[in-house]
Amino acid sequence: MKVADHAERAKVFNEDEKRVDWHDETLWFVRHKRDLATHGIPEWEELREAGSQIKNHTLSNLNQYLQDFEKNALAKGTVIHWASDAKEHNEIVLELLKKHQITEMVKSKSMLTEECHLNPFLEANGIEVIDSDLGERIVQLAGEAPSHIVLPCIHKKKEEIGELFHIHLGTPKGNADPQLLTEAARQSLRNTFLTRRAALTGVNFAVAETGEFVVCTNEGNADMGAHLADIHIASMGIEKIIPQRKHLGVFLRLLTRSATGQPITTYSSHFAGPAAGKELHIILVDNGRTRQLARPDFRNSLKCIRCSACFNTCPVYRRSGGHSYDSVIAGPIGSILAPNWDMKKNADLPFASTLCGSCTNVCPVKIDIHEQLYKWRQVIVKEGFVDPKKAIAMQVMAKTLASPTLYRIAGKAARTTLKYAPFMVNNKFNAWYLQRDMPEVPKSSFGEWYSKNRTNND
Repeated sequence: MKVADHAERAKVFNEDEKRVDWHDETLWFVRHKRDLATHGIPEWEELREAGSQIKNHTLSNLNQYLQDFEKNALAKGTVIHWASDAKEHNEIVLELLKKHQITEMVKSKSMLTEECHLNPFLEANGIEVIDSDLGERIVQLAGEAPSHIVLPCIHKKKEEIGELFHIHLGTPKGNADPQLLTEAARQSLRNTFLTRRAALTGVNFAVAETGEFVVCTNEGNADMGAHLADIHIASMGIEKIIPQRKHLGVFLRLLTRSATGQPITTYSSHFAGPAAGKELHIILVDNGRTRQLARPDFRNSLKCIRCSACFNTCPVYRRSGGHSYDSVIAGPIGSILAPNWDMKKNADLPFASTLCGSCTNVCPVKIDIHEQLYKWRQVIVKEGFVDPKKAIAMQVMAKTLASPTLYRIAGKAARTTLKYAPFMVNNKFNAWYLQRDMPEVPKSSFGEWYSKNRTNND
């Protein structure tokens, strides 16, 4: 049975044209806010360059900075765990909860735990997990994965959220007032914060120099969970390290302007050791990161600070929806990260791009995203994971473009076909043509026109 690819999943999303339109418009509005915020800083490009160079340096010395972070965190009473993959990460979390006889946990937003599929793993082992970020809570109630890093439920209409809250939180049926829904979520989560003995957060930045880490939120839910719980577990990808505390000034200025167009995130919380009578655990997770680091063409993807600016500007993502990528991280950055985890499963994603380069232009740490998408295409074709029909078509096209004679013959044949037998191209079997309106067939090729006019001018 053929597994649906990005194009087929996007087709499902595109069936609701109104949803596609406001999804597109909303994300472009966020992109516009980002532009206004960044244009207000004269040194924005210098900040991007600084962030990029700091990340380059850190990735080149990752082993040493991870050891420094571990040493300084241990000195503050933090417990450090190392996980080579998602399975080991999940087992460490479960072991910590079992040790403390905890069966309920509150969790703030963490793309790493989504990557590790932590929630279903814990639930299968008798642990109830409540996501406390509002967007994450909405998709959790819907039984869905997030479709966006910063705006997890951007694909949902407020009426759909109102129905979800009516079913799960008891709000009045048919009421989709955002203020009412937000207050209902707040009241529901308040009891969760007060009763959960364990809280899990992600990590935005970890400082090797001090052994502390920083969590950035706009809702304060990470703080509520971490400060009220007896045990705080932080799940951290090993690429989140930065060398010194002073470097935070660069990344905090880059992050939120790129993500939502805000001058700074509402909460930037520093955690450096447990409070009296409590425990703080950090799980440092590889899960394919060192494999990506060893790939010269793709190592820069590990510079990502998860701002989602590339999502908001990408014309393909905006009009295909996050779930069409069938990956934990969607959009352009997800399309260069996902093949590292599973090249065969995610072979279609690098092709879900126009290669327009807008993603690279807005990336706050200068990841060459569109170039990596192009390079992944080459790797995937070479490894034999591309659709055979597409591979054959590309081989034919390559030979045609390499031969002036074949190119002229093919051009003339194409013009003749489009003029006298357009049905041979414009039909249901040609997926490429279905979404495009072709211009009027030219009377001659540019080469023929140029040759004729050059002769006349002579």
